[in-house]
Amino acid sequence: MSKVNYRDIARVAGVGTATVERVLNGRGGVRPELVEQVIAAARRLNYPRTLPETHRGLLRIEVLMVRPETTFYRRLSHAFERIAATLDPLVVVHRSFAEEMNPEEIARRIVSNDLSRAGLILAVPSNPVISAAVNKVDAQGLPVVHVVTRASERVGEFIGIDNYAAGRSAALYISRMAHRTGPIAAICHPIYQVHRDRIRGFSDYFRENPGPSTFEWLGFGGDEERSSADRLWSALQMYPELAGLYNAGGANSALIEVLRRHSRGRDVFFVGHELTDYTRLALHDGIMDVVLDQAPEAQARRSLDVVLRRIGLTDIEPDLAPIRFITITKESL
Repeated sequence: MSKVNYRDIARVAGVGTATVERVLNGRGGVRPELVEQVIAAARRLNYPRTLPETHRGLLRIEVLMVRPETTFYRRLSHAFERIAATLDPLVVVHRSFAEEMNPEEIARRIVSNDLSRAGLILAVPSNPVISAAVNKVDAQGLPVVHVVTRASERVGEFIGIDNYAAGRSAALYISRMAHRTGPIAAICHPIYQVHRDRIRGFSDYFRENPGPSTFEWLGFGGDEERSSADRLWSALQMYPELAGLYNAGGANSALIEVLRRHSRGRDVFFVGHELTDYTRLALHDGIMDVVLDQAPEAQARRSLDVVLRRIGLTDIEPDLAPIRFITITKESL
């Protein structure tokens, strides 16, 4: 009898060979019911590959995120996809997105029991409705891990950077490295606890280290391009001697364009988060001065390690210390 191949498994499972390849190599992106069909067919045909019986069937880890249009969350999603390809084929990592400003939808997705889940990884905003949903599934015994930001303060491990320290670091760079002294402005997205932590660290630094430059103005841009750009134009109008800007959230591209076009834009020392095509070019052109990158790839890896440990697939205890954020300047590109 010839060796069993993907085509044989696909015929028995009633799927395409591409689906078989994705399932057997753990690449994700396949509906759980189709994964089950493929695994069952492989076992029926005695496919020569280890399919551990100790797993007792498929283990589905759900990753729920927001804002798929942003570079950061695309990086995070792709990191989960790449890591999933290295896991046992019976561990399915399912990635999906929800509407950021719809906490009811996010909560509904969290408590959904349409499909069985071995673990839940969340990268969603903090909100009382969302927190209640997290508390509910945690009480039911579902392992919950928060990545990037916390959706509940009470339950679940948090995998992310020390955001308070990131805010303090941004303040240190501006106070020591700005081209001139004067008012300092910041922009953030208030629905994220981690953004508030960054602003708290930023504010505390200036309060504890008084000097010629002071933190004068905070705008709420909602990580939206138009809103963030409008906030920065307002700050530049209010403070002709604006010395520094800290963006604690997203929408860097809009802020970069404002500073690029404004006659005083290059006088403002700009610190923001996440290395993207926009921020890389802005660093190169001298529009942006420091980028604090929170290494979403490392966060994805560790969050999956935590879930795998909690469901008993590994004996290795993951490191729960904050992920180290990376400071990037023009000279380190």
